[in-house]
Amino acid sequence: MARVASGCCSSTHSERRAGELLVCLAGNPNVGKSTLFNRLTNSAVDTANYPGMTVELNSASAVWEGRPIQLVDIPGTYSLDPVSEDQEVARRALLELQPDLTVVVLDATNLARNLYLALELLDLGFPLVLGLNLMDEARRQKLGIDSSRLSEILGVPVVTLVARSGEGVRELIHAAVLQLEASPRVDRDEADQPPHGKSVAQLVRSRSAIHIASVVPLDAAAAIGERYARARAIADTVTEDRQPASDDRMWRAMTSIYTGVPILLGVLGAVFAVLFYLGGWLSNLLTTGWNASFGDWITSGIHAGLGTGVLGSTLLWGLNGGILATLGVAIPYILTFYLILAVLEDSGYMNAAAFLTDRLMHLFGLHGRATIPLIAAAGCNVPAIMGTRVLTSKRERMIACTLVTLTPCSARTAVIIGAVSLYAGWQWALFVFGVVFVVGVLAGVGLNRILPGQPEGLVMEMFPMRQPSLVVTVKKTWKRFSGFLWHAFPIILIGSVVLGGLYETGWIWYLSKPLSPIVVTWLGLPLVTGIALVFAVLRKELALQLLVVLAVAQFGPNAHNLLKFMSVHQIVVYTIVNTIYIPCVATIAMLGRELGWRRAAVISVGTVAMAVVVGGIVSRLLSLT
Repeated sequence: MARVASGCCSSTHSERRAGELLVCLAGNPNVGKSTLFNRLTNSAVDTANYPGMTVELNSASAVWEGRPIQLVDIPGTYSLDPVSEDQEVARRALLELQPDLTVVVLDATNLARNLYLALELLDLGFPLVLGLNLMDEARRQKLGIDSSRLSEILGVPVVTLVARSGEGVRELIHAAVLQLEASPRVDRDEADQPPHGKSVAQLVRSRSAIHIASVVPLDAAAAIGERYARARAIADTVTEDRQPASDDRMWRAMTSIYTGVPILLGVLGAVFAVLFYLGGWLSNLLTTGWNASFGDWITSGIHAGLGTGVLGSTLLWGLNGGILATLGVAIPYILTFYLILAVLEDSGYMNAAAFLTDRLMHLFGLHGRATIPLIAAAGCNVPAIMGTRVLTSKRERMIACTLVTLTPCSARTAVIIGAVSLYAGWQWALFVFGVVFVVGVLAGVGLNRILPGQPEGLVMEMFPMRQPSLVVTVKKTWKRFSGFLWHAFPIILIGSVVLGGLYETGWIWYLSKPLSPIVVTWLGLPLVTGIALVFAVLRKELALQLLVVLAVAQFGPNAHNLLKFMSVHQIVVYTIVNTIYIPCVATIAMLGRELGWRRAAVISVGTVAMAVVVGGIVSRLLSLT
């Protein structure tokens, strides 16, 4: 449990320590693999209750009953015949790593569909242990599953699990160790090299043909159909439905166009209300507490030690203004949003929203599966861009990545809630979200018309709603938020000090002057806001926090109100510009990695242009009112 790494299959393989046995976690999307990975390794890999979350490989070292293990969590896939990049990663991992053992995680409530991958791996000769997960959901649905009979039919160990609570995890480890002892060790030097002249895809086809032909004398298409039929027959044999089949009324309500849309709007409204009221309460509590406890003390201490000159005032920007900005924005709003996002993910509502919005996605040349990264973008754009690998064409990924960058992430949402709703009113915050939504719709429709090609159809399983695990939700929220603080807090402090130095020396006016035609003349904003927008490329929340620092610097630690030097309309225009243009340098880097730097530059420049144009138009419309 000492090490966790993430990357491609080749790097994961090369990092193995001597004597480690390689175990892969495989399974369909949304069966709880990453949750089980956390339990087996005590690590903190993100988990989500919707398909396509795990895109790259996550690996960790562990010790199982005295044996060193490297455990690799591969992306969810329905088969070894990939239709998207994440499934291609899964296929390559299994065939190139040649694990000593593969633990296939199955959804006990959807056994027939999940067994196909297990049968495919058995046909290819992989040593397996099956983890029958979500048994709590199966019991809730009155499904009885004979795991002993399933083990007898397949000839491999089957262990029942509830990964969220840890039920059955020790038994799974024990079964895996016994299977490792019983299975022949793979010769790594030979396994790493495929036959001469064969690609990985050819290796899959040749091995599949050999193993399938020895069992069923059918062509490839017929063999696939036969395997699905076999999976269904096995599932029917070992499953007992103890209550009459009935439609899941909750799912019908959430995915119906007539009831699902009002529910979706209600969920979004609830998220907004919680952010507004809870975030605002925490913000006032923390900033008031800081000013009462430390603000005046730090100010007096710095002035006593360094004086009131440039050096002392510059340091005060970072220690007082920077910390105050973090307490007023990062903790109350971003932490609250991460908590809400974790609940939505683990409850399964994300998947229902993806299915519901399929028709809307077709307006943009996408399908409902693209909703997954778009919803994830509300947390952070970087993993959301990685999540577009679930889409099958470059055209779809280009459109989806553009829409992801236009989706307000938690940092930009914090700016909207912390600046607009707090100082201008919640109605203006809704106005900002509305403007950004319209911009996103127009951008998506425009790209769909410009880029050639058509969207593919949606194939998506409907997963049941689940009660979120408190432990998983808290761990996920803390992991995301602590990672945010680890990266953001130093930037906020350094940025505050740099901005303070520029302000105290007067250089800020020289650097701001070239931005005057856009910032002052076109957008109608104070000149110094241009510098804050430039700094916000590092982290989007800096757009608000640096403005708070400016207010503190000009009017004292008790005057962090933006209305001291900006009007309501200026705050709205400033926030719209900050929300639309390219999120941050991390997002730009991820766009370059996923789409290439030319496409990344097009998206970046395009969003900056949209932000400036839209901001100027809104500024003039507001001036008329």
